[in-house]
Amino acid sequence: MTKRVAVIGAGPSGLAQLRAFQSAARKGAEIPEIVCFEKQSNWGGLWNYTWRTGTDEHGEPVHGSMYRYLWTNGPKEGLEFADYSFEEHFGKQIASYPPRAVMFDYIEGRVKKAGVRDWIRFNTVVRWIEYDEEAQDFTVTVHDMTRDHVYRERFDHVIVASGHFSSPNVPEYPGFDQFYGRITHAHDFRDAREFSGQDVLIVGSSYSAEDIGSQCWKYGAKSVTSCYRSAPMGFKWPDNWEEKPAMERVEGKTVFFSDGSSREVDAIILCTGYRHYFPFLPDDLRLKTANRLATADLYKGVVYVHNPRMFYVGMQDQWFTFNMFDAQAWYVRDIILGRIAVPADKQAMLADVAEREEREEASPDVKYAIKYQGDYVKELIAETDYPSFDVDGACAAFYEWKHHKAEDIMAFRNHCYRSVITGTMAPVHHTPWKDALDDSMAAYLRN
Repeated sequence: MTKRVAVIGAGPSGLAQLRAFQSAARKGAEIPEIVCFEKQSNWGGLWNYTWRTGTDEHGEPVHGSMYRYLWTNGPKEGLEFADYSFEEHFGKQIASYPPRAVMFDYIEGRVKKAGVRDWIRFNTVVRWIEYDEEAQDFTVTVHDMTRDHVYRERFDHVIVASGHFSSPNVPEYPGFDQFYGRITHAHDFRDAREFSGQDVLIVGSSYSAEDIGSQCWKYGAKSVTSCYRSAPMGFKWPDNWEEKPAMERVEGKTVFFSDGSSREVDAIILCTGYRHYFPFLPDDLRLKTANRLATADLYKGVVYVHNPRMFYVGMQDQWFTFNMFDAQAWYVRDIILGRIAVPADKQAMLADVAEREEREEASPDVKYAIKYQGDYVKELIAETDYPSFDVDGACAAFYEWKHHKAEDIMAFRNHCYRSVITGTMAPVHHTPWKDALDDSMAAYLRN
């Protein structure tokens, strides 16, 4: 096979794509030449922690939004690889909410076993991609930062797997330029201990607001105030955590809210989301979408309808993560290998997108959204040889997780769930989350 495929990014989505091709090759299929471009010096995407913020060692925008002491905010039983269980990797079942170092080790274990590291060009930034209509191929211009060398190569297909949680959405409020304390976005948050003894304001009401606020509380913030635009998170917060409606302005160190109340704070952390941002793509190839379950302009959630030789993996808002990326990667692989046909009619593909959007919008219920994405995962894996697994069981774990959060937001990580891959129940972790201040792998795996 003379085809060449470029994969942009070696995070969980890109690694899923490499594993998909390696799996086919291991079963005797002839696969294209795969080249993965990764701007960081190691694989793992957002799970590859760096202390750096702003720009990296090469002067490029830092990709990572990972912070110290992060533990998964959903049960591992909802994201377990169907072809590589936690038990296979660690030699035993482990508790349900691993910290970052444990998750990174698990992600790395599968791709080390697959032997795909040689397919990745590290410290390599994709600068520009162009499509040649006549030749029906892509020219990819990249910058090898180690050698400070810019070069171009041609590919038959491009798979964008660079994620969408690395380019922060940073709003500005009146008075920010005069604030006496520190203002940072979640993307640049690294260590909750920095805010020990401080009055912290968290702007936002989604997962990063919930978790970064919880981190600050856990590691000794004097108080946490969170504010929301549309709806509060609504959990039973500790005594020193208060939710407020929208921030309106800042004067000195005093923040004023839309209900007329005010609060003096030492630091403001903007948990205001991320943008789908692809500066290496021209308009005709660039995905433009909101963060939603039914991504705009992607047939089956992966094929770019305006150029079906191009694919995007992992671009949805997420309940499922690693195993959904796998489902997408196996599906994309089989299109490229000629096993799955894509409609020749662009209108048919757009109709598929519209139908998915309509179904997503049919109900605002969280349980509906989880099942919606679970059904999507089932839809994709039914058409490939990705190992079938109990998707409904994973959904059930997510439902239980939501219930545990409503019960006690600071203790939901103390619960355990059953693996849908091996059927084994996870053990209760040896230390309650609020008291587990050491997030190292050695400490976590002690039991």
